[in-house]
Amino acid sequence: MAVCVALISSLAACSRGGGDDVGEVPAPSATGASSATAAPAPRAIEAPELAVEEVTGGLEHGWDIGFLPDGTALVTERPARISLVSGLREGAALMQVEADLDDVFVSGEGGLLGMVVHPDFETSRQFTTCQTHQEGGAPVDIRLVTWRLSDDGSAAERVKDLLTGLPISTGRHSGCRPTLAADGALLVGTGDTAVGSIPQNLQSLGGKVLRLDLETGEPLPDNPFASAADVMQRYVYSYGHRNIQGVAIRPGTGEIYTAEHGPSFNDEVNRIEPGANYGWDPSQGGTVGGYDESVPMTDLDRFPDAVPAIWQSGETTQATCSDAFLDGDGWGAFDGALVVTALKGAKLLVLRLHEDGTLAEVSIPEETNGPYGRLRAARLGPDGALYVTTSNGDDDKLLRITPRT
Repeated sequence: MAVCVALISSLAACSRGGGDDVGEVPAPSATGASSATAAPAPRAIEAPELAVEEVTGGLEHGWDIGFLPDGTALVTERPARISLVSGLREGAALMQVEADLDDVFVSGEGGLLGMVVHPDFETSRQFTTCQTHQEGGAPVDIRLVTWRLSDDGSAAERVKDLLTGLPISTGRHSGCRPTLAADGALLVGTGDTAVGSIPQNLQSLGGKVLRLDLETGEPLPDNPFASAADVMQRYVYSYGHRNIQGVAIRPGTGEIYTAEHGPSFNDEVNRIEPGANYGWDPSQGGTVGGYDESVPMTDLDRFPDAVPAIWQSGETTQATCSDAFLDGDGWGAFDGALVVTALKGAKLLVLRLHEDGTLAEVSIPEETNGPYGRLRAARLGPDGALYVTTSNGDDDKLLRITPRT
C-alpha cells in the first residue's frame, strides 16, 4: 500500500517555504488556533497506489486547468499567460494563446488566476478567468472576464467583464477560484486581500464565496442575501473567509467544499452553507487596526454560530490551495474522496468523508509527497484522471494522476 498516513499534527514535518502563496507573515503567537472542533486523527485505509504522468512542462505558476471538448486543455499562468495543451497524456505540446492581458496586475499572489470553461463551449467557445486588474500601473480590483477562444485555439478575444469590484490591495490574498455548481451557478471563492475588516463586511466581495449567473454576471435570485439593498451583498453566499483558493462540488450531493489558507496555523477545508459565517475576523469586530493574524480561523467565541471547519491543519500550515473530488470505481478506496493540493506542504492530501460530510480519514499518497514541489491546481478530467499543476516558478508541470493498475 503506497500511502503515507499521518496525524494532522505531524504534517509540519513535510512543510517547506511560506504559508500562503509567496509566504505568510507569522502570527504573533500560535495560541490563536481555532476553537472549532478538532479534526479526528485519521486512520489507515487500503488506498490505491498512484501513477503520476508528466503531461507537459514549460509552465510558470499554472493556476487553473480547463478541459475542452476536443481533448485539449487550457491552463492559466499567474504571470498573465494562457496556454493551450495539445492533449492530456505525456508528451503533449504547449502553445501560448494570444490574448490581450496587459491590464493584469502581476504582483505577489496576484495575476491571472482561476478559470472555468463554459458548459456550452463547443458552440460558444467561451471561458471565464479571474484576474487582478490595473489601470496606469496601479491595482484597481479583481474581476471575472469572459473570453472567446478562436477555432484553432491560437487566440482568445475578450468578450466582457463579467463581474468587477472584487477588492485588491498589493496582490496578497488575491485568491479567486471559480467553479460551476451542480445547478449551473458560478461559484467563486475569494481572498480577503489582507484587509482586516473585509471578511465580515457583507458589502465587500472579498473573503467570501460568491454565487452568480455565468452568462449575465448577475447575483442569483435565490442567494441568501438576494433582497439586500446593497448590490454587492446580493452576491454573497458565505462569508468570514480568509483566502479561499479551492472550490469543489461533491458528486451526487451538490455540496460545496472549499480549501482555505490559514496564517501560521489552521489551513481549513469547509463545507459551505448558504448565508453562513465561517468566523475569520482579523479586525476583531473593528476594535483593532491592521490585520491581526493571531485570531482564530473560526472564532466561535466572537461568532457562536460560525461554522466549524471539517478539517484543519493544526499548529502549522500546508498552504492548502485547490480541491477536487475523485469519482469513479477505479479509484477504489479513494472513490468520492476530496483531494487538496498543498503549496508549502508540497503534497496531496486525500480526505475521505462520511456521508454527512464530516471527516473520516486523511491520507498522504507517497507518490505525490514532495517530488513535484508545490502543487496548486487540481481538477478532475473528463477521463476520470486527476490533473494537477506544480507551482515552483520554473518549468512547472501539468501532471496526470491515476490509480495504478
